[in-house]
Amino acid sequence: MDQFTINLLFVGASFALYIGIAIWARAGSTSEFYAANRGVHPVTNGMATAADWMSAASFISMAGLIAFTGYDNSTFLMGWTGGYVLLALLLAPYLRKFGKFTVSEFIGDRFYSQTARIVAVICLIVASVTYVIGQMTGVGVAFGRFLEVSNTSGLLIGACVVFAYAVFGGMKGVTYTQVAQYCVLITAYTIPAIFISLQLTGTPIPALGLFSDTASGEPLLTKLDAIVTELGFADYTAHHSNTLNMVLFTLSLMIGTAGLPHVIMRFFTVPKVSDARWSAGWTLVFIALLYLTAPAVGAMARLNITDMMWPNGGIEGGAVSVEEIDTDPRYDWMKTWQKTGLLDWEDKNGDGKIQYYNDQNAEMQTLAEEKGWVGNELTKFNRDILVLANPEIANLPGWVIGLVAAGGLAAALSTAAGLLLAISSAVSHDLVKGAINPSISEKGELLAARIAMAVAIVVATYLGLNPPGFAAQTVALAFGLAAASIFPALMMGIFSTRINNTGAVCGMLAGLVVTLVYIFLHKGWLFIPGTNSFTDADPLLGPIKSTSFGAIGAMINFAVAYTVAGMTKETPQEIKDLVESVRIPRGAGAAQDH
Repeated sequence: MDQFTINLLFVGASFALYIGIAIWARAGSTSEFYAANRGVHPVTNGMATAADWMSAASFISMAGLIAFTGYDNSTFLMGWTGGYVLLALLLAPYLRKFGKFTVSEFIGDRFYSQTARIVAVICLIVASVTYVIGQMTGVGVAFGRFLEVSNTSGLLIGACVVFAYAVFGGMKGVTYTQVAQYCVLITAYTIPAIFISLQLTGTPIPALGLFSDTASGEPLLTKLDAIVTELGFADYTAHHSNTLNMVLFTLSLMIGTAGLPHVIMRFFTVPKVSDARWSAGWTLVFIALLYLTAPAVGAMARLNITDMMWPNGGIEGGAVSVEEIDTDPRYDWMKTWQKTGLLDWEDKNGDGKIQYYNDQNAEMQTLAEEKGWVGNELTKFNRDILVLANPEIANLPGWVIGLVAAGGLAAALSTAAGLLLAISSAVSHDLVKGAINPSISEKGELLAARIAMAVAIVVATYLGLNPPGFAAQTVALAFGLAAASIFPALMMGIFSTRINNTGAVCGMLAGLVVTLVYIFLHKGWLFIPGTNSFTDADPLLGPIKSTSFGAIGAMINFAVAYTVAGMTKETPQEIKDLVESVRIPRGAGAAQDH
């Protein structure tokens, strides 16, 4: 059986499972659509939240960014994991205790303002749509490779699949679909990692294999450092980026994580407050299985790729020849990925070999002149393809490749569904029912939710055709927007009685607008290529890249909110009492049982 057929079998079987679950658990009421009727078990919810959380950025893109940068990109791991701890400890139980369906509804009621609710909806939509762009980017990469079509065709096919099960299932259908998707994605991520760790180090646990010796007796990371520095790249294990930007980036990811509406919504689906805490604990366990494996996947893949490009023992042994790529089955993965437009190479100097090195390094430029090289000839290697290509690079069995195909799609589709649900809930429940037409029927509200979700899919698909970065980089922008707008409002809403409606609205708008403008200045207005004035290689504010600005946006939000609140009317006493009741762990009356 050929690889294409194997891929179709794995992907087809997983999709049949997802769509079957969505039909079985189809939402018939607004309570089921928004919060799965508050009947999800904490372990089930923990697994679904982990799938919702571990998006295409985690599964497809993160290890690729770590592989080609090394230690500096471990900030993705630190920021996302640390942020989830913040969410679990500081926000989730209190928001569940408040007993509402959406984040925007909490902000509207806490700040006793329809305007605050609408501004929260706008912040949520901007952050969520940016996040969905990253997911659709991952969907396009995965579908493009495993259906052997172009990246654009893969993106369009993926959008249709998301539409099929997210629009009809609602939160009830999405919850149980995400449980299945978690099982698929974690199996697909760990099995190849175990195989590759055994190949390189003889250790079956990838996280331990990362710090083990290779067959030559040399530690894996030491060997990797030696190889990449020989080719003119930076030490894999060293810190090279600006420390201030690194700290701001990690902080932005952390507080952005804690402000993500689609993850917070998951804690509204459990029966009671204590279940929200247990859900958070279980989610951390399920997330750890992948996040402890990702650094090993990145390092081992980088070592394998470098060995394939220099198969004869480094520069002195000689680069891989064009003939080897064309005839040796070990290099078939390169030709397959070339069809997607995400991988390419060119024999620029006509010597019949493909030299892979850092042609921006001064020492390598001198060496290149001596050897007659005219630049790096591995002209394109999209970071988002690394995890999906990893089993092929390591020459693993066909069924493993098919499993990874299903896992990559599960990761992208699970988060896309959760985000689209957050968008549709904000539009239908908070905007249509909450502000435009409070008397709308339940049937009409469900219809509005599904229409909003369909429109969001179309917008995200269109923007996903020209994303502002790799999947994880685009997602980092979304985290920055959530950090600058939603997180401060939630924190002040729960822990401060001083912030009034005017302060909250001004803070959210200030944080969102400033951060959005900074991102657009670097990534293009509305992410349209060529409309940017700066780049992340040469940022507007010293070393601070667009992906790191969310932390500064959050500081602006807090500062504006407290300043305006101090100049305007005090928070009403009944709202102060409400805030106190939400924070009290026990004895809060009926609210405790919601």
